Amino acid sequence: MSILAISEIPDLTQPSYAQNAAALEEKTFNDDIAVDIPDDDEISWRKLWAFTGPGFLMSIAYLDPGNIESDLQAGAQAEYRLLWVLLVSHIIGMLLQRMSARLGVVSNRHMAEIAHDYYPLIPRIVLWLMIEVAIVCSDMQEVIGTAIAIYLLSKGKIPLLFGVLITILDTFTFLFIDRYGVRKLEFLFVALISIMVVTFGYEFIVMKPDLVEVVKGTVIPWCSGCGQQEIITGISIFGAVIMPHNFYLHSALVKSRKIDRTNPKRIAEANKYFSIESAIALFVSFFINLFVLSVFARGLYQKTNEDVSLMCRTHNDIPDSNIFQNNTGVDLFQGGIYLGCQFGLVAMIIWGIGLFAAGQSSTMTGTYTGQFVMEGFVKIQWPKWKRVLITRSIAITPTLILCIKANGIKNLTGMNDFLNCVQMVQLPFALIPMITFTSSERIMHNFRNSKGTQYFSIICGVVTIGVNIYFIVQTIEQYLGTQWYIFVIMAPVTILYLFFIAYLTIYCLVECEIIDYWKVTYSNHLLKLTKAIFQDIPGFDFIAH
Repeated sequence: MSILAISEIPDLTQPSYAQNAAALEEKTFNDDIAVDIPDDDEISWRKLWAFTGPGFLMSIAYLDPGNIESDLQAGAQAEYRLLWVLLVSHIIGMLLQRMSARLGVVSNRHMAEIAHDYYPLIPRIVLWLMIEVAIVCSDMQEVIGTAIAIYLLSKGKIPLLFGVLITILDTFTFLFIDRYGVRKLEFLFVALISIMVVTFGYEFIVMKPDLVEVVKGTVIPWCSGCGQQEIITGISIFGAVIMPHNFYLHSALVKSRKIDRTNPKRIAEANKYFSIESAIALFVSFFINLFVLSVFARGLYQKTNEDVSLMCRTHNDIPDSNIFQNNTGVDLFQGGIYLGCQFGLVAMIIWGIGLFAAGQSSTMTGTYTGQFVMEGFVKIQWPKWKRVLITRSIAITPTLILCIKANGIKNLTGMNDFLNCVQMVQLPFALIPMITFTSSERIMHNFRNSKGTQYFSIICGVVTIGVNIYFIVQTIEQYLGTQWYIFVIMAPVTILYLFFIAYLTIYCLVECEIIDYWKVTYSNHLLKLTKAIFQDIPGFDFIAH
């Protein structure tokens, strides 16, 4: 097998494949029958309602505690000037999620299943591990957000340590609801999103931000007077919004609808309705994030922690109102305390409810994603409760350690930046395969990406990966320093990381027909040199042969 040899992908038109896909779909979802779609040719609200669900589950990733913290930090540091970054992130996210949904609709398989058949053994194992890391990091953010919400809602009576432990149990509530069908679970997620709209919208109304400045910050793509810190914060918004495991999730969720894949007209119709539904869901998500950013832009911009501390001294009913001791960045916990000091205990409780809804809704989507990824990559079908128990146990271990340490609340909430950084590292391992698969004629047939879409998605991918790498470098310098030995330690890891990205990119460019398959395989001297280098290294024989 050459470096570019691609495994045989089953013909999607063969009955045997269709039967296998149907069997897998029944195992993926707990509904005995997938959601029926009205059989009429007219555009209707009734048909849109039948397709509504997967997009709202997908949009939860845009509303998790990591995103909420990035929003409040952006507002506190740059006022309204980074709202346009939030808008652009959602637009790019919508276009990429559309590709993910189309992949699942057309192929009746999700990304992990296709990756299993597409890539050789070692690369797909690496892909699987990278996505699992992203899922665990996302789950850690959900643990942190939920634990902080429980602490605030109990007015400090339930310590963070117990709040973290409670998050192991609360997930099983969702698994119980899941037994009643995917449609009811979708309704639950819509309810949780509605709670976030109401709670964060309430804070927006109470805070009364400058609406003119909100509009200007949203439509003017510039950040006047911004320094390096504001730029890094803007990048963190971008990285928190576009999450790697969400592409795997969305491509699987759309399989919950009954679509006649023998009829190209019905496939095109499903693509259209899923695109509309995703756009509506992300529109709602954008406004929830806008509410959070605007609240803290109005309340905390150009205020020191000393200013907030003086205000909090008159509120004895607010837990930990003395937390504002120095001018460190604001986080989820401090944001809730500030709202309590500014508007009273009710505002803090409402913030806690919204944060709890964000953490809980993200928990279940993470569970689903983990299930899809494991079943697709390694063909292991675990009961969801086992998957939840293992993933959540891995996620809470470092969180518990931070809670036990002195000053745990500060370390716990500050951990979100690091987790966002790790997820940014994993982004290429979802983004590049998705562009590859949706550009492949063998997988997508007549629904493959057009040349314009291919080039646009590649440009979006390059920009996204580029800004993420910049953020990663800045984060490493901030937390680890710039000593020479840091670069020596990071160099081998960085080389392997970039090599694997290049490896995936070559596959992508071949499927996009930007480079010629045979020319790259047999005429490129650089690849021949790569073979010679790796041929004697155990575990890398997929490159050498």
